[in-house]
Amino acid sequence: VQLQASGGGMVQAGNSLELSCTTSERTFSHNVMGWFRQAPGKEREFVAAITWSSGSTFYAESVKGRFFATKENVKYTVYLLMNSLKPDDTAVYYCAAGEGYAPHYSWDYKYWGQGTLVTVSS
Repeated sequence: VQLQASGGGMVQAGNSLELSCTTSERTFSHNVMGWFRQAPGKEREFVAAITWSSGSTFYAESVKGRFFATKENVKYTVYLLMNSLKPDDTAVYYCAAGEGYAPHYSWDYKYWGQGTLVTVSS
């Protein structure tokens, strides 16, 4: 399974950005698509996730109400719309495919994309 994330870039605080992630296939072994991020000098953290089957979404408290995960099943693509961006959102964002038993945890995800950099200036 290959994952290709894109859409990163540099934006000013308060603006929006949308990331996308396309997977090469969908199987029952990875019902959930997650977004994680890693800021410089910090550990990777969960951001959001969405299930292929029902569209259920999960969010970290730090992004709830600002970030929204959506999907297009026919395109094997998920999106992360990021609104009201803050400098603290600056990080490399990764998409990942997992089974969905514990969407908030990185160990649930077997396949990872290469990451896309998001930089938010103040």
